[in-house]
Amino acid sequence: MKMKKLTSLLLASVMVLSMLAGCGNKADAPNSEPPASNPPASQPADDNKEPAPAGKEYDGVTLTMWSMWSSGEPQANVISEAAAAFEEKTGAKVNIEFKGRDVNKVLAASLEAKDNIDIIEDDYKRIGTVYQDFTMDLTDMAKAAGYEEFSYQCFTDQSIAWCGFLNAITEQPNVGGIFYDKDAFEKAGITAEPKTWAEFLDVCQKLKDAGVGPLAQDSAYCDFAFYHTLVRYLGEDKIEELTLNGGWSGTAAEQAAQDIIDLRNSGFLADGAPDEFPSSQNKIGFEQAAMVICADYVTAEVNGNTGREINWGLFNYPTVEGGADNGAAYMGANSLAITSYSENGQAAFDFIMFLTTGEMGQKLADQAHQIPADSRNTAPADLTGTIETLKAAQSPMTWCASLSVNADLKDTIKSMCTELFEGKYADGAAFCAAMDALYK
Repeated sequence: MKMKKLTSLLLASVMVLSMLAGCGNKADAPNSEPPASNPPASQPADDNKEPAPAGKEYDGVTLTMWSMWSSGEPQANVISEAAAAFEEKTGAKVNIEFKGRDVNKVLAASLEAKDNIDIIEDDYKRIGTVYQDFTMDLTDMAKAAGYEEFSYQCFTDQSIAWCGFLNAITEQPNVGGIFYDKDAFEKAGITAEPKTWAEFLDVCQKLKDAGVGPLAQDSAYCDFAFYHTLVRYLGEDKIEELTLNGGWSGTAAEQAAQDIIDLRNSGFLADGAPDEFPSSQNKIGFEQAAMVICADYVTAEVNGNTGREINWGLFNYPTVEGGADNGAAYMGANSLAITSYSENGQAAFDFIMFLTTGEMGQKLADQAHQIPADSRNTAPADLTGTIETLKAAQSPMTWCASLSVNADLKDTIKSMCTELFEGKYADGAAFCAAMDALYK
């Protein structure tokens, strides 16, 4: 009986102490109990639990691009690949509408109507002139991306000259000059590319002595070849003035024409030049000519036509003494712009950078056989020298634009340029007199 009473007293004491201890904990840490939905604070974290997936940068964003390429072309294939990779990386869906080369026939009206377009692709001059009021100022985004470090300043400067701001990012640059067979130069003992007209004539003589026609010339490009010489002596603005109003005689145009006549009289044109396109330029592939004045696509044309992989090089058209524009080079580009009303300008810009630089930019160069828009990338082997020529060019030269401004005379002037290479005119003065006769 005594033992039972003792046991009961001990149990009662334990219960009281437990109650006192519990009351003391709650008083010291009010509201310390975690919500029922959370594990106790003392419970260890589950290290194997997967974290919630983070959203991608442009989840929910949809971009629409109107492309100047047609579906199935190499450029279109790379653009499609870039769109898929960009969506995987950023979450932004890029809808590409391949409109083909005639995109310019509908683009201006669509931009004015503010159709659902974020990115447009066309000739950079049309973007800078015809479409400029409907394009976004990309200056700040380009600066943040370090665009100046790997782009071609000549295109940036031209965009700003047209618009007052940067509104186009280069996608497919073009450059012209004198493309040449490096192996032919080596066989003739030529160790350096000519920079001046005197050096160019020396190169022509060495090639002739080695049994190779120095300069290929097709009739289709006679105006383009002569235009290079005219620009050196006169500059494009003066050429335009003469084309519109006449007054060729007594100007430096006489010496420009004389230079072409001297090339012919010295035997520096390939046999048969000027030929019907592409017969003369193909002579480079048959080792019968060494140089041609053209744009970068000529390398693929000659290689394809003749089945020979020529070891191509490029140098800018030689300078002339006292020239008005010795730093010009023919340049053109297909470019990309963002519509001024796009609601996703930064995402659109990031896609343009994704497409034209790095891995995708290199794919464009390789698969579309073009000069890379990213100068850090590598040009195809037959376009060696194109990146350097573009970066060194001080001013852009158009494709005979100043010889074409007079709609009534442009076809006649083009024919007279061919006649100049054919040897019709006794000297430069006779050519300019014939030009002036067109205005009487």
